[in-house]
Order: sequence, then C-alpha cells, then structure tokens
Amino acid sequence: MRLAITGATGFCGAHLARTAAALGLDVTCHGRRPGPVGRHRPWDATAGDPDLTDADLVVHCAAAVADLPPGHPAEAHQHTVNVTGTERVLRAAAGRPLVHVSSASVYDPRTPARTSGPDATRATRPGSTIRTLTEDHPTAAGHLNGYGRTKAAAERLALTAGAVVLRPRAVYGPGDPHLLPQLLARVRYGLLPLPGRDIPLSLTAVANLTDACLAALGLTGTPPWPPGAYNIADATPYRRDAALRHVLTAHRLPARITHLPAGLARLAARTGRLPGLTPYAVDLLSRGVVLDLTRARAQGWYPTHGLTDYRP
Repeated sequence: MRLAITGATGFCGAHLARTAAALGLDVTCHGRRPGPVGRHRPWDATAGDPDLTDADLVVHCAAAVADLPPGHPAEAHQHTVNVTGTERVLRAAAGRPLVHVSSASVYDPRTPARTSGPDATRATRPGSTIRTLTEDHPTAAGHLNGYGRTKAAAERLALTAGAVVLRPRAVYGPGDPHLLPQLLARVRYGLLPLPGRDIPLSLTAVANLTDACLAALGLTGTPPWPPGAYNIADATPYRRDAALRHVLTAHRLPARITHLPAGLARLAARTGRLPGLTPYAVDLLSRGVVLDLTRARAQGWYPTHGLTDYRP
C-alpha cells in the first residue's frame, strides 16, 4: 500500500512517516525537504499541486503553525500554505482516501460547549462539572490567531471534498518544536507562571494522532472511517498543573508553578506587555477544554498513549 504524506519533515508528519514505514507501508514524503524515511517528492505548498499519481492513500499534515495575531503581515503566507495548499492537495488526490490533519484551534472559544460526558467528568474535581466539546461546536468565527482561522478554512475545503478531518488539541511528544519548548522557556528563577486557576484540559500525544491517521485509513485492522470531523486526544483529560509538573520533572527542571490572575494575563497578551505571550497562548492555558471522543471511539479507535509515556 502506497501512502503519501505531506509535511513529513514536520513534527506530526515525521512521526507518522516513521510509524507507517515500520508497518511496512510504501511511504512517499511530499515537501521541500526529504522526510525521515521513504521516497521524497519535492513539493512547495505555495507553488503548485503535489504529484500524487502513484499514491493509494494520502495524509495531509503540511501546515504553517505560527501563532500570529490578527492583522499580522505573515498571515497571508499562512493562508497560502494552510488553505491554498490544502486546496492543491485535494485537487491532486482526485478522490483518493485522504486524512486531513486539522486542529482543535478551529473551535470558536466564545461559544460555551453544549454537552457534557465521561471525558469531562474524569478530569473534574468532586462536586464540579465541565462540558466537553463535540465536533458540532461552531468553527466559523472567533479564532484568536491566524492559525485557527486558516485551519478552519482549510478543513471546510477538506470536509466538502469528503475527507476525514482530525482535530487534535495541543499535540506533544518527542521532537515537539512548538508547545512544550515555548512553555518551558517561560520558567524564570525557578517559577513557571500560569494564567488563571487550575483547569481540566485535553492534550494529544503525537503517537495517538499518528495511530488515528492510520486507523482512519483502515490500516490498523478496523474499517476506514466515514468522511467527517473527529476529535483526537489522549484517553483521559488532565489537570493542567499536574500535567505541567510531570513535564517539568521529565525535563529535570526544578520549577514551581504559580498562578497569575487570568484577566491580567489577557491584558498583558493584548497589549504586548510580555513578549511571546499571545491571546491564543493565554486561552490555551486558562480555558478548560475537554474534547469529546465519542465519534472516534465509535470507529473502534482508542488512544493508548499518554503523559506517562512522555520523554523529551
């Protein structure tokens, strides 16, 4: 079986390429640079369609991931990579089974979640409840950065084309160049300041995302998933502070977590008082978001990796 992967030099794409090759799949990596395994087909998402003529299956991982505030001049490039690039992949795929790796950043943060379920109750303290986000949560507006806006536009194209769309949240794992390095860089004088009180949240091990990509294509012993959007996350949500203490320990950083008022953190993000602190980063760490995994589990998928497996 011949599997084409775009963005195979990136964090998620590289993990997928290695896992797929280990399963015996014939992997082709489409991007500007060769991937970690398999053949290389040069492709620039800003310049033309990828050559998918010899592919049986396609996973589209390529994306521009930067956390750009509204109006940033680089958002035009991000739109070209994330939206126009997706359009080019869909056109080249020409109806082949395709998995589009999107993001939970597409969800409108202004709209409260409508349903609650077991994924939320496992992460709450006794006597408290939190609602989970299903795939029906609004995605049309409210995004806090260019990444969320362009990923939402890209996945609308993919859904219209009949693709499987995966929505992971806060992907972490070995080789992560984005989430945890930026967070750990904020440790100062033995302290890690976090906005607001402790909250429950979903995180996604890159190995779980990889497994979901392969399962959605019918490569792990269960049938291919029907077209549509699917939340992807670790089996059990985490308490934010406990999760980050685990990460600090894994990195051998003897830091203590402190809490800043969430309102003060949002103000600092809006005004640029703290370099690198953006409204999206504050929202990611201060708003409890638990993804409902019912739809993916109904396809026979179950996440088997978690923070206990995490190694830098």
